[in-house]
Amino acid sequence: MKKLVVYYSFEGNTKLLSQTIAQNLDAEILELKIKNEVKRKGFMKYLWGGKSVFMKDKPELEPIAINIDEYDVLIIGTPVWAGTFAPGLRTFFDKYNIQNKNIFLFCTHEGGQGKTLENMKSKLDMNNIVDCKDFVNVSKNIELSKNIAKKWVKETISEFNINK
Repeated sequence: MKKLVVYYSFEGNTKLLSQTIAQNLDAEILELKIKNEVKRKGFMKYLWGGKSVFMKDKPELEPIAINIDEYDVLIIGTPVWAGTFAPGLRTFFDKYNIQNKNIFLFCTHEGGQGKTLENMKSKLDMNNIVDCKDFVNVSKNIELSKNIAKKWVKETISEFNINK
């Protein structure tokens, strides 16, 4: 089965775990990048991020050089923004009609996943959502978070691939 880790990361936590998952799963990796994204700091990042979520923004993504249809398994990661997934994923879900895939979802947050995973599931309802995982305080517990991600790969994602 051909596997792809797809993620968006604003501060690097989701990127770190996506790289860990891809390396331990021997999967390809795709980072979603926003065209002309301005990195905000301090309180402004929360104000800007919240506005983007509530306005259901669909920021333009940098071109993607991967054919999503070639993959059987997608592992999709996002930071939690205002209780849901980042707007870059909204663009990705709307642009690519993802169907008939085996999907694993994960999110990173600092203490509240909100409805992130449920909202991602609803955008991917034409697929088999195999498992979901949330990671808390990644930047405060980097090695622990990486070990949890490795365990998830070994015990859940890899087992799924072996049995198919």
